[in-house]
Amino acid sequence: MYVRRKDIGFCRVADLQAAKYATFVSMKLQTPVEIHGLDSLLTLRSRVAFIGSCFAEHIGGRMRQCGLPALVNPFGVLYNPQSIMQVLTADLMSDQYYFCDDTGRWHCWLADSSKNASTLEACKAAMVSARGRLFEWNPDTVVVTLGTNRCYELALSGLTVGNCHKQPHATFRERDLSVAEVVTALRHICDVLPRTRFMLTVSPYRYAKYGFHESRLAKAALLLAVEQLRQQRDTQVTYFPAYEIMLDELRDYRFYAADMLHPSDQAIDYIWERFAQHCLDTEAHRYLVDYEPIRRAMAHRPSDPDSAEAQLFRQQTQEHLMALLAKYNIEL
Repeated sequence: MYVRRKDIGFCRVADLQAAKYATFVSMKLQTPVEIHGLDSLLTLRSRVAFIGSCFAEHIGGRMRQCGLPALVNPFGVLYNPQSIMQVLTADLMSDQYYFCDDTGRWHCWLADSSKNASTLEACKAAMVSARGRLFEWNPDTVVVTLGTNRCYELALSGLTVGNCHKQPHATFRERDLSVAEVVTALRHICDVLPRTRFMLTVSPYRYAKYGFHESRLAKAALLLAVEQLRQQRDTQVTYFPAYEIMLDELRDYRFYAADMLHPSDQAIDYIWERFAQHCLDTEAHRYLVDYEPIRRAMAHRPSDPDSAEAQLFRQQTQEHLMALLAKYNIEL
């Protein structure tokens, strides 16, 4: 069937429909975030540490699930840059950083509850061990994920706490770190490991308890501070736009968890893939492809784990893993 168009004369309807489809598929239905890749990409032998908010655990966890070496949050989850700086620089043997609750458990104000212990000595040892793990890991790249500039300070001493440990609200005062304070904290973090490359990122988690406007202001303060530091130390500091990817490329509530605040597993997988795409070298990408069937095999849960078939399956999976590590010359 033919129709007449004033601009091009007679043409077939099928050709018009094809032209419309071609126009549709060429439309930009997403606004991809520009990612500046690392000057020196991560390799299979890179030693990467992740420190900061729960988003650090998500991305670092994905890296470990893919069979790549990573040290993830040795001090537990920390949300603001001041708290991250303190666990790296404070005198962890000082009693001022510890307290005993009503049940007799000891806590460290600088860390989360994962470092709780039955005695003060054990609590201090847990903190010293955590810092030792980081330095023994000797990372060439540290990914610092910042959640907020909001911090809580002990009302009596002014010490910024990494976790409130369910203590009464009156124990603390709440305030926002200024952009200058965030820059200073980040600078001290980088100075702890002066030969290490730092990748800073801002968590896409939304803090509803602050109010959504206040949550955006907190993110804005972090972003301004990160950019200032990146310009000052462009050879040591880079930025990965996880926050922007969530807002621009995944601009839909279906990419959030049930609370509508945390990124969903699908969103985290997507951000991890974007991270891997721009931060891992070619050999690492080949390794990820080869490792995937082994990862699925190790995640398999047989109905009868004690059966001969299940034991044979685990043995074969281990053999495949060892062969893969030998192929890429990777030591466990």
